[in-house]
Amino acid sequence: MGVKDLKSKAELDDAMKEGAPVILHFWAKWCEASKQMDQIFSHLSTDFPHSHFFRVEAEEQPEISEEYKVSAVPFFVFLEDGKSVDTLEGADPSSLANKVAKVAGSVSPGELATPAGLGMAAGPTILETVKDFAKENGSSKAESQLPSGLSDGLKKRLQQLVESHPVMLFMKGSPKEPKCGFSRKVVDVLNKEKIKFGSFDILADIEIREGLKLFSNWPTFPQLYCKGELLGGCDIIIAMHEGGELKEIFRDHGIETSVSSEKKSSELGDGNGSILGSTGLSETLTSRLKSLVNSGPVMLFMKGKPDEPRCGFSRKVVDILKEENVDFESFDILTDDEVRQGLKVYSNWSSYPQLYIKGELIGGSDIVLEMQKSGELAKVLAEKGISPKKLCLEDRLKKLIGSKPVMVFIKGTPEAPRCGFSSKVVNALKDEGVEFGSFDILGDEEVRQGLKTFSNWPTFPQLYYKGELIGGCDIVMELQSSGELKSTLSE
Repeated sequence: MGVKDLKSKAELDDAMKEGAPVILHFWAKWCEASKQMDQIFSHLSTDFPHSHFFRVEAEEQPEISEEYKVSAVPFFVFLEDGKSVDTLEGADPSSLANKVAKVAGSVSPGELATPAGLGMAAGPTILETVKDFAKENGSSKAESQLPSGLSDGLKKRLQQLVESHPVMLFMKGSPKEPKCGFSRKVVDVLNKEKIKFGSFDILADIEIREGLKLFSNWPTFPQLYCKGELLGGCDIIIAMHEGGELKEIFRDHGIETSVSSEKKSSELGDGNGSILGSTGLSETLTSRLKSLVNSGPVMLFMKGKPDEPRCGFSRKVVDILKEENVDFESFDILTDDEVRQGLKVYSNWSSYPQLYIKGELIGGSDIVLEMQKSGELAKVLAEKGISPKKLCLEDRLKKLIGSKPVMVFIKGTPEAPRCGFSSKVVNALKDEGVEFGSFDILGDEEVRQGLKTFSNWPTFPQLYYKGELIGGCDIVMELQSSGELKSTLSE
């Protein structure tokens, strides 16, 4: 069939309906690796004529790029029966050939595809290109063998990096030479905002690259941080820039730009968070905003949803409310620009998230965090008649089990176990250097009896990892003697 340039999502949908395998190559004009891999891609299409091979210009087809979570080029997606079954990021010809053969039909049954296995149609020039690429990309296997957990040393290093500059960008390449279009776009936005920022090239350090995905719970790059808090990736930064919100966030966090914001400040008022007497908003919008801020005793205007926050500041406030065990309503301001812009004027508060209690503005993430640390948040909630919700036993047990990655329910404490089995498990964890939380079941009969039913395990101690039961004393001892305990608790 040869390689076709994909022009629309509809064209892709039509191709998938035909039932043949579909392989997508996401590329960019500025990327040399994309151009060279495209030559190999073209010859593979000749070797496998019964599959659809599409070339997709990633930055010109954002809808398709976003659907397949493309964050760098070259990037390949392999589709069967209309579903993605595999992906490949980077310039790795042998892996590309293997994956194409897997979905389109083996090059040679039982053999991995090598440069020579790409077919005679490739010709000597392309085969030399593939061989060069294979040498240059010999580290791909090592990358895939990185540990999935974060060591204390790596966590500390990541924390230091994200806090190393007031505005910190983790990107592919450098600000002067970005190595992906998404990184280039964020650099351009920061330059337009006239913001000084630090940067880190995640292509130069695979440990940082993979570790930061876990640390931030954000799977793609670039990632932009402000005062140590994740703002988001390319799409979010562009949206914030275009809406004027990025400038406001920088200003709110004491990061100066060379563009004066005096005009906007004078329009919004004195900046103390009070509701203005005359806002310039229509009566209809004012009425709607008033209704929204009073739609629940505790109301959070945020980016995204509580289960899927789309900025670090929103995530922080959601976490605080969950820690306070408070029921709250929320509104995703990214879905309604009228509310997003109008509420800034209505509340005289220029950034998000915004937290309201009984219709009164409390503040943004920094204020809410300070109030929690000082105990003032709990006091305000109590004064407003808002009590922490009483957890049912099952929810309480789930919260306890998930309170630490490694959690052990024992008799007594780690420092003073009150039965031999508990002592053995505690000593095993300490011997392996595993950090763990603990709960003394002798101090809470409800938890003691409830956990037996919840876990379907009648005795103690009980060891959990990431919310899943590992077992009791005998299983822990077996895992330790076989050398599997530490690896089991770090998968």
